[in-house]
Amino acid sequence: MTNVSLVTTFFLMGLPHAPALDIPLLGIFLVIYVLTVVGNLLILLVIKVDSHLHTPMYYFLTNLSFIDMWFSTVTVPKMLMTLVSPGGRAISFHSCVVQLYSFHFLGSTECFLYTVMSYDRYLAISHPFRYASMMSGRTCALLATSTWLSGSLHSAVQTTLTFRLSYCGPSQIQHYFCDAPPILKLACADTSVNEMVIFVNIGVVALGCFLLIVLSYVSIICSILKIRTSEGRHRAFQTCVSHCTVVLCFFVPCVFIYLRPGSRDAVDGVVAVFYTVLTPLLNPVVYTLRNKEVKKALWKLIDIVTYSQSK
Repeated sequence: MTNVSLVTTFFLMGLPHAPALDIPLLGIFLVIYVLTVVGNLLILLVIKVDSHLHTPMYYFLTNLSFIDMWFSTVTVPKMLMTLVSPGGRAISFHSCVVQLYSFHFLGSTECFLYTVMSYDRYLAISHPFRYASMMSGRTCALLATSTWLSGSLHSAVQTTLTFRLSYCGPSQIQHYFCDAPPILKLACADTSVNEMVIFVNIGVVALGCFLLIVLSYVSIICSILKIRTSEGRHRAFQTCVSHCTVVLCFFVPCVFIYLRPGSRDAVDGVVAVFYTVLTPLLNPVVYTLRNKEVKKALWKLIDIVTYSQSK
């Protein structure tokens, strides 16, 4: 039976910091957020207009850019509001439900997508001659759809279990967004089952995906070492470095927050910044600065825009 919650409004306490840092932090996070949205939109546009980038790898990259853009939007604007004024800390109960669902939906979908992307790189490098037939358009669409559906189901379970409990006060969430661990601390009921589900549910997903990614890259490294030319090895290795960089920045903070015993509000808030604020920014930065094909397509797009404006 679902319990009735008496709390109608929660208050997000934000990142722990001195009041004098409100304006500097507001400026920093606002700039990061704008760069994140613009950068990921730019990747979506570049891949859309350049036919040379209509390949499985860039198909999954468009999904990743779309997720990162909204993943940042789910948390950062509200965090900025908490820095602007004390009134910006308030969030209604239903808005908190939506934010938690959206956060875990996009986060778990991204987790599954990283796994699919590592599998794609494994096929491209280990089985180059069969890659086109194995990664057909239909297969790519099926894999991408499965990541979104799995993320939706995972988040629905997490959100339902969190908000089926009674919340009768206090209402201050020691975080800058609605996440399960800090919200459960406010529940007027035993949360041991929920905490176990968080540990198993998020833990199994994150750790399982990470282990599959590691397995894929171990196989990739073995295949790279078999390539005879040093140039071939370098090109194959370079295609994977950017993916590994973003994966580590996403998974390490997640594992730190959800898989360690106990919870420290101040530490969790700071660590969460890495995968909610910085990782979505890393996607466009890493994939453009370390990827010659994307850089070439970007310059081509700039030339087209410049030429059209000069006419």
